[in-house]
Amino acid sequence: MRAVENALGIQIPDNARLIRNIIEAAQYVQDHVIHFYHLHALDWVDIVSALDADPADTAALAQSISDWPKSSADYFQTVKDRLSAFVASGQLGLFANGYWGHPAYALPPEANLMAVAHYLEALDWQKEIIKIHALLGGKNPHLQTYLVGGMAVPVNPNEQSAINAHTIARLKSWARMGLDFVAKVYIPDLLAVASFYKDWAGLGGGVGNYLAYGDFPQVGDDPNTFFLPRGVIFNKELSPPKPLDEQAIKEYVAHSWYAYTEGDQVAKHPSEGETQPNYTGPQPPYDFLNTDGKYSWLKSPRYQDAPMEVGPLARMLVAYASGHARVQEVVNMVLDTLGVGPEALFSTLGRVAARGVETLVLAEQLENWIDELAANMGRGDWAVFNGDMWEKKNWPDEAYGWGSTEAPRGALGHWVHIKNGMIANYQAIVPSTWNASPRDANGQRGPYEAALIDTPVADPEQPIEILRTVHSFDPCMACAVHVVDGRGREVTRIKIV
Repeated sequence: MRAVENALGIQIPDNARLIRNIIEAAQYVQDHVIHFYHLHALDWVDIVSALDADPADTAALAQSISDWPKSSADYFQTVKDRLSAFVASGQLGLFANGYWGHPAYALPPEANLMAVAHYLEALDWQKEIIKIHALLGGKNPHLQTYLVGGMAVPVNPNEQSAINAHTIARLKSWARMGLDFVAKVYIPDLLAVASFYKDWAGLGGGVGNYLAYGDFPQVGDDPNTFFLPRGVIFNKELSPPKPLDEQAIKEYVAHSWYAYTEGDQVAKHPSEGETQPNYTGPQPPYDFLNTDGKYSWLKSPRYQDAPMEVGPLARMLVAYASGHARVQEVVNMVLDTLGVGPEALFSTLGRVAARGVETLVLAEQLENWIDELAANMGRGDWAVFNGDMWEKKNWPDEAYGWGSTEAPRGALGHWVHIKNGMIANYQAIVPSTWNASPRDANGQRGPYEAALIDTPVADPEQPIEILRTVHSFDPCMACAVHVVDGRGREVTRIKIV
């Protein structure tokens, strides 16, 4: 969408900017909370140990770190009884397949019980906060109201089916509910859990280079106004970030199951990218991968020929180093609470903490964008779509466009080549392609591979330590892999009329 807008020179109305910001911020808040509780917390929380907890002591712990109302001894006794029923049945349900009792777990039973209770609460909470997407986007995921040139959701205070005063009130209610849970449950839990795992502030550092496209424009689509700034950090330096040069992004396929026409040792800018499958992996009976050759369906994106980490840690480091006042305030609070220095940010624990910092900062900001939208409506500005460039007669014969955003998992870029009114080439680099990339033609490891070096593993049959670091990136391998038909058959064709 932004790639096409960039190629055709389309400027979106201010209301479209705000609606996009609101939708994206709501996605961050929901997605990061889901990641912490439902995708990552059980790497640190021993569910079965919670059965040994004293509910009264658990209540005292919870009340010492937050004034969240659900923190009585009776409440935690109910959660413990529910968990006991799971275990007694022999079917742990949500909590099956864990490495319970693993020696790498460090939380006391009461902290484990508190985390289990909030795990269950977060299941209900996330269904409510994401109603913002249902209202503004029609559904979640894969929202239906995004258009090149703006948004398809109407703004009109006089129409029941449009964004009106009632809509604004509902959006503000959900935003406040979201912030309440983040501030009173997620952040206190994050700090409580992290305090028992401070050794992980020295593990999982990875490549030490960080890239953020930045996002949440404050004026138009001007990168200089992004609420989360754009920039590049090399070698773990917290000096002002380097400016981003989009032309410095290139992809290798030396260790990927793709082929380039000019040979597999070259690097290509995405605007000239190719996606030609070249599978050379294990054949039946499926022996081990040969990592000296091709071993991944992911390409190897590089910036100035260096591997880069993307995601919440990259965004918060760039924001911190750029002087973002609120990010600096929250990051410093986290470091002070845990009693660690800035070097702890460059680690597995730093990745987990950065996600929480970002969630709080965006949950606080969300209502401000809703208020801006309401103010525009009050001034009679209802525009959500710019259709001036949709007349094909106004299109150039050939155009190239680059569009970027920051998905919850990290930097997401799209490149499009439009020729004679049709898409001639389209390429995307998604966050997990950056983070999970295989080695490039120069032998440089991607962030996942580099972050796992020197990780201690107590039990190779239950490598929970490996999971902790990989999960800290929030992988999405399905997003990162190019979808191809191995026989080269056309799957579908879209015609512009």
